[in-house]
Amino acid sequence: MTNDSFVYICNMNENLDPTNSSFNPEELDLEKKLRPLSFDDFAGQDQILDNLKVFVQAANMRNEALDHSLFHGPPGLGKTTLANILANELGVGIKITSGPVLDKPGDLAGLLTNLEERDVLFIDEIHRLSPIVEEYLYSAMEDFKIDIMIESGPNARTVQINLNPFTLVGATTRSGLLTAPMRARFGIQSRLQYYNKELLTTIVERSSSILKMPITYEAALEIAGRSRGTPRIANALLRRVRDFAQIKGNGNIDIEIAQFSLKALNVDAHGLDEMDNKILNTIIDKFKGGPVGLSTLATAVSESSETIEEVYEPFLIQEGFIMRTPRGREVTEKAYKHLGKINLRTQGGLFE
Repeated sequence: MTNDSFVYICNMNENLDPTNSSFNPEELDLEKKLRPLSFDDFAGQDQILDNLKVFVQAANMRNEALDHSLFHGPPGLGKTTLANILANELGVGIKITSGPVLDKPGDLAGLLTNLEERDVLFIDEIHRLSPIVEEYLYSAMEDFKIDIMIESGPNARTVQINLNPFTLVGATTRSGLLTAPMRARFGIQSRLQYYNKELLTTIVERSSSILKMPITYEAALEIAGRSRGTPRIANALLRRVRDFAQIKGNGNIDIEIAQFSLKALNVDAHGLDEMDNKILNTIIDKFKGGPVGLSTLATAVSESSETIEEVYEPFLIQEGFIMRTPRGREVTEKAYKHLGKINLRTQGGLFE
């Protein structure tokens, strides 16, 4: 199993899964409907957006293809949405694919030769491209040419195909796995950050207006606060709360129905799910608050150490519930308060 295969294969609360792998076709359609289509509609990531606006306007003025762009950051923050917005703002077409799908150079050649001038080719999970396809991509990105081998054995010969100037937009959740030559070929590199509660509230309000579902500001704030800083999770929670509002409520989303729904979905006030709380409880109850090694912790909660490190830890560290130390993982005072436990280590003398 590759490093990427395990990342989201776990018993995470599916309502807090930042990927869209658990969505059914209707939910995927709905997610597309909620996506902003222009820079003006896109909330957050202000510095990235300001820079992209300049680059797009300059490319349009010169009637050139935009420089190759790389978006990296955690899932669900808007990398695919930004690629679509770039194509819209440039007034060109977009072809969408992903790294694992392009396993043969012929697949890539087919995509590249069908691109019109200035078109956008979006490759999601670009760090998972096979090495041979990546090599082909180098000359396409730099010189807008590809060399294709025709036939084999003694009759083998290469044919060079000229391509229309295009923009490659790559997205990756793990930029550290990109090879140095690939990273160097992207003229524009942007790291997307987690969203704050206020921005997520505006996103929830915008989405609810598209869904024609009345929502109060307090309810939008409640949903935003439990969305782990991720718009995709905020929209997914909104859709679930909408179901509760229509069946258990009066069709409107207010603070009461929002809190009732989120409690039923096992999403607590900080956006922590069952497994997050289990990790914190285990460190406190079994290991006196830490430090505890990753593999020991993984065994104690019956989860793989990779999944804990890749899926659960980043958010817990970012929110200040645990910290990494040279001796292992330790919980913070905030974790004790969140779980309503008393930190015995801060009470009494040194040798108690």
